[in-house]
Amino acid sequence: MSSVTQKNPVRVFVCHVWQEDEDYLRIFEYLESATNFFYRNTSTPDKRPAGDREALREDLRRQITEAELVVVPASLYRKHVDWVEFQLHCAKAYDKPVVVLEPFGSHDTIAPAVLEMGDEVVPWDQRQLVDAIKRQARHEETTRFDTIEFKLD
Repeated sequence: MSSVTQKNPVRVFVCHVWQEDEDYLRIFEYLESATNFFYRNTSTPDKRPAGDREALREDLRRQITEAELVVVPASLYRKHVDWVEFQLHCAKAYDKPVVVLEPFGSHDTIAPAVLEMGDEVVPWDQRQLVDAIKRQARHEETTRFDTIEFKLD
């Protein structure tokens, strides 16, 4: 696998139900603010296809096949069980890794079905999300060091 560069961005699909909710938008705020991280969003919630349920499923399949990995905000599952399960099953059928984001700002637990399908679970932390995406999509280990400043009195 090659590393993430501007010419070779990670292709990311974020689970959705044809609407950009707060969690969906927050994920991209995190990705946009990451230094030296390049991605291409393959999810298109604002372009709901005309047609029946099967047309919607086919559109989701297309979006997922274009991606290298799938990101699932765990809170979306409780609101839209059927659609999120469909997207998770597609991800697994197409051998796409799944990164699960814990519910934002709450103490909710992640549904067992989501945990079972997830390859990695991360909290709402920009650095941990980006690192998980790099690990799962490109098998790229990131080495990070926190700087701690001491004040000598």
